Amino acid sequence: MELPLVVGVDGSGPSLTAIDWAVDEAARHGVPLRLVYASLWERYEGVVPPGSAQRPSEQAMAESVVGSAMERAQRRNPDVKMSADILPEDAASALLRAADSAATVVTGSRGRGELKGLLLGSVSLAVAARAHCPVVVVRGDQAGLAGVHERILLGVGGTESGREAVLFAFREAQARGCVLDVVRAWRSHAHEAAGSPAPAGDSALGHEERAAALLEELLSQAMADHPAVRVRRATVEGPAHKVLVDRSAAADLVIVGARRRVGHFGLQLGRTAHVLLHHAQCPVAVVPQQV
Repeated sequence: MELPLVVGVDGSGPSLTAIDWAVDEAARHGVPLRLVYASLWERYEGVVPPGSAQRPSEQAMAESVVGSAMERAQRRNPDVKMSADILPEDAASALLRAADSAATVVTGSRGRGELKGLLLGSVSLAVAARAHCPVVVVRGDQAGLAGVHERILLGVGGTESGREAVLFAFREAQARGCVLDVVRAWRSHAHEAAGSPAPAGDSALGHEERAAALLEELLSQAMADHPAVRVRRATVEGPAHKVLVDRSAAADLVIVGARRRVGHFGLQLGRTAHVLLHHAQCPVAVVPQQV
């Protein structure tokens, strides 16, 4: 059975943007789209008496939001197979549960009822930091959202968090027929900046060579498996989060890996992914790696 792409909907502006992005993404990969609305109305508005025609206001709103979302998605691309569900859970729990049987989960940058100036909503953060499938948070400027750059940016961490992200990035670049920019940021140790003598092999050249070697290790098999993908590699000195945020201005999607420790149920999100989710100028994909 083909896993669907799941998108969270709640009627907010960012949610509508996420729906448009998710429809296009489902069409690119030829997968079904599942729209999910989460609501706890059953718990706090009581149960409608049997035979009553009256519906709780929250239920009516949920049905209206989902109906409008389906109409919007179908107008965007009527060829994509779609379904919709209203789930009696809080939004984060519903999307995390949906992620267990999804190819990818897509969310807006913030949800209905959250502060307008908020850079990232709590639901989006929780799902990106805990889901066991890739999560895309749709954010950024119009150029990035529209995909006009024809470029995907992959930020490479280490082998312990990067292999699944590499595979995701190559599949995405192949589906889009676009360039894949792969970046490994590196930094010299703090004692160099402080004037302390660096240990043997700790020169800038040494750091850059190790960064290049890591890219070769992570990319060689994926490049062989996806010969049509145009890959541009770069090793850049500087903090990874700053390097990737700056470069996200010329990308349609930025992808990073995240470690998921078995048995650990808290937020599992590194600094680079956290900063990108708040500040990237294009949609952000967080791809989990089980460790």
